[in-house]
Amino acid sequence: MQNSGGRHYNAIPGPSVIPDQVLQAMHRAGPNIYDPVQQELMDSIQRDLKAVACTRHHVAMYIANGHGVWEAAIANVLAPGDHVLVLATGRFAHGWAAMARSLGITTEVLDFGLQSTIDQTRVAEALAQDKNHRYKAVLACHVDTATSVLNDIDALRNTITKEAHPALLMVDCIASLGCDRFLMDEWGVDVMVSACQKGLMTPPGTGFVFFNDKAASVRATQKSVSSYWDWTGRANPRELYQYFGGTSPTHHLFGLRAALDLLNDEGLESVWHRHRVIARAISSAVEAWSVEGAMALNISQAAQRSNAVTAIRATAPDGTRIRDWVEQYCGITLGVGLGMAEPDDPAWHGFFRIGHMGHVNSQMINGVLGSIDAALKALDIPHGSGALEAATTQFAGLDSATSR
Repeated sequence: MQNSGGRHYNAIPGPSVIPDQVLQAMHRAGPNIYDPVQQELMDSIQRDLKAVACTRHHVAMYIANGHGVWEAAIANVLAPGDHVLVLATGRFAHGWAAMARSLGITTEVLDFGLQSTIDQTRVAEALAQDKNHRYKAVLACHVDTATSVLNDIDALRNTITKEAHPALLMVDCIASLGCDRFLMDEWGVDVMVSACQKGLMTPPGTGFVFFNDKAASVRATQKSVSSYWDWTGRANPRELYQYFGGTSPTHHLFGLRAALDLLNDEGLESVWHRHRVIARAISSAVEAWSVEGAMALNISQAAQRSNAVTAIRATAPDGTRIRDWVEQYCGITLGVGLGMAEPDDPAWHGFFRIGHMGHVNSQMINGVLGSIDAALKALDIPHGSGALEAATTQFAGLDSATSR
């Protein structure tokens, strides 16, 4: 029996599942973009985006994906010839570094591999050696979507402060915003980038750059910033047209407003808790499967794993076999092992990822885990037993760890 009915489930780490309320909000005629009602909409979206980021400072919005806001952040505070320190724990920090290099920024990358978080000792050493403060910024991902590693941004800020280094702290929260706890102001983050298609549950196309007054001061010293990427007018517009440097993405905004309403109704602490329980359920299942066979969590330490995505290792080509089977027979798409190996490398087929961000609950995740369990049996892949029991124990709140 192949899957031929029912709703297909994209269990990839973004774009995430879109709630019906968001789809319905978008399914309407286009508005007059100069109507005062649009001003109220934009004001409310800016206010609630800052609440999700836990900042009282500024947010600029762009018609762009995550790569677009990478460039926007760089364009506002860095210039050709500047130096930055990039802390890589997977594919996406390397991507941000490549973006910086393409814009004439000199990048030094500290690579911590595909299974480790940022080593604060190495960061401190690099900053201590930068006697002349050449580094204008330190770039890092809060969560790397490829590896599922969760970096301690609060500790990173403390490291920069202890070294008395003036570099801006710039953080990619594209995968983590609205999923993993992130406190922009409390953690001393100067610039943060994110996008709408993951924890914010809206179709791809809108990106955000959050920045504090220190970053705004740096922007004021820049000799040239392209008019489109300049965040000044977007964050503090004199007219509606400035929010997006032109015509606004009206239907994305209707959807985003509905998504923010869902987050508000649930409450940010509850949203973080739901993602935490779901992540622990998935990890518990994988740990049970890993008792026999080669399957294992990519990040071994629980505190270093994201609540938004789980990267899983298996013997090649079992990762691809599992993904193919659950898509064909269960109507579920799992994420590929992005960045874990090159696509033409046979090892690439030994990885897969489960996205659990945004509009997701226990019954959806139980369906994913049950489908993977069925795939392991159908494909005769060695694995331990009790995975589903381990997951449901988490959902039932029987593990005291879920209450912390």
